[in-house]
Amino acid sequence: MIPIGDEIRGKIRPQIVVALLILANIGVFIYQLSLAAEGSGALDRFFVSWGVIPQEIRAMQDIYSGIDAPIWVTVFSSMFIHGGWLHLGGNMLFLWVFGDNVEDAMGHVRFLIFYLLGGIGAVALQVAIAPDSTVPMVGASGAISGVMAAYLLLFPGARVRVLVFLGIFVTIIALPALLVIGFWIVLQFLAGYAMLGPETSHSGGVAYWAHIGGFLTGVVLVWVFRDPRAVQRLRRARG
Repeated sequence: MIPIGDEIRGKIRPQIVVALLILANIGVFIYQLSLAAEGSGALDRFFVSWGVIPQEIRAMQDIYSGIDAPIWVTVFSSMFIHGGWLHLGGNMLFLWVFGDNVEDAMGHVRFLIFYLLGGIGAVALQVAIAPDSTVPMVGASGAISGVMAAYLLLFPGARVRVLVFLGIFVTIIALPALLVIGFWIVLQFLAGYAMLGPETSHSGGVAYWAHIGGFLTGVVLVWVFRDPRAVQRLRRARG
């Protein structure tokens, strides 16, 4: 299932922060493409320099990055770096689908702070699970997971339009957010649990525990950052 939209109406705040975040991520990715064109490992050095390396965050010192900034800066820079077109496209699609209503339900400034805190929570859990990893962690997935948690708790009965692939046939159906996001987070827990073991701290691939960390952060903080009146307005206008 690939979410492509929802049926909530009644938004009055334009999704300024969501749009700016998407543009920022795209801009960084274009820069990554320019580094890849340079060759000589420029893009690999960029990942190591500005991605989150759990071992560095645990020690709070620059071991591999070689950046002229405090190592905690990578917690934020990593949220805007992606590993490829699919990584970027998937994250931006999820941010676009779920972020607009959450931004409207919080307000622009509070939504931006909430988004960044979700990314911090994602890093915190991933580092706790794999504290000795030297594999750079990048992507907006953790922060977006927090946004998805907020959407689920604020609008559990909302219907999300998803692309469903049935063999060679593709159709669009509307499903409850509880089912779409609930299914997604269950998969993250199952995949994260499957990755636990003696080799976890050195494994690459998807940082499932970062997704879980961002989601749990969103579950806790949504009640602090929501605007109750905006939430009620959006719920009343739900399609």
